[in-house]
Amino acid sequence: RFQIQRGKTDPTSYKSLGDCFRTIFQREGLLGFYKGILPPVLAETPKRAVKFFTFEQYKKVLGYASLPPGLAFAVAGLGSGLTEAVVVNPFEVVKVTLQTNQNAFTEQPSSFAQAQQIIKTGGLGSQGLNKGLTATLGRHGVFNMVYFGFYFNVKNILPVNKDPNLEFLRKFGIGLVSGTIASIINIPFDVAKSRIQGPQPVPGEIKYRTCFKTMATVYKEEGFLALYKGLLPKIMRLGPG
Repeated sequence: RFQIQRGKTDPTSYKSLGDCFRTIFQREGLLGFYKGILPPVLAETPKRAVKFFTFEQYKKVLGYASLPPGLAFAVAGLGSGLTEAVVVNPFEVVKVTLQTNQNAFTEQPSSFAQAQQIIKTGGLGSQGLNKGLTATLGRHGVFNMVYFGFYFNVKNILPVNKDPNLEFLRKFGIGLVSGTIASIINIPFDVAKSRIQGPQPVPGEIKYRTCFKTMATVYKEEGFLALYKGLLPKIMRLGPG
């Protein structure tokens, strides 16, 4: 919701995270917070499987290239993120379309009906179910590159604790920092993805079409910080995750 806003003059503008929660609850009810829940639930298992399986495969392949371990982890993470994005993007298109619908939960179409509508009007390509694929590639590629590169390198530097509780906290802390840093670095791609996949400012006119052009438009019209909209809820979700 934050990422599709086009400045304070936007009629859907939220003043803060708390204001966003209150407004959604008042206008759309408690179930408004769970719009678009089915696509990520359906995508989560194949997404995680692809993410970690391909990371291990890319890491093995890169082992033959005699790269420094730190660089190998980062490049393998980039490869796994790009592969993961191809699997996830159709689910993201449906999810964003549902989440940006401000009607009550009971008034909006189901995930499957929404997917059928997207395919009917835009097909399976860049105007339909794979809209915003380049931005999704950037989002997942950069996130996984930073996350895996940072996590495994730092984990190998910090000594292992024999106490299982302290060892859990060590890994959790490294993961939290890794996820937070990765979220901060990749969020411009996330904003571009939301603008491309979400509702356009003028119905029937496509303003946000490609990843880097969308970033440039957001920067030009709304300033540098607009590329970091929604950073707090993103960190709250992906840091602990």
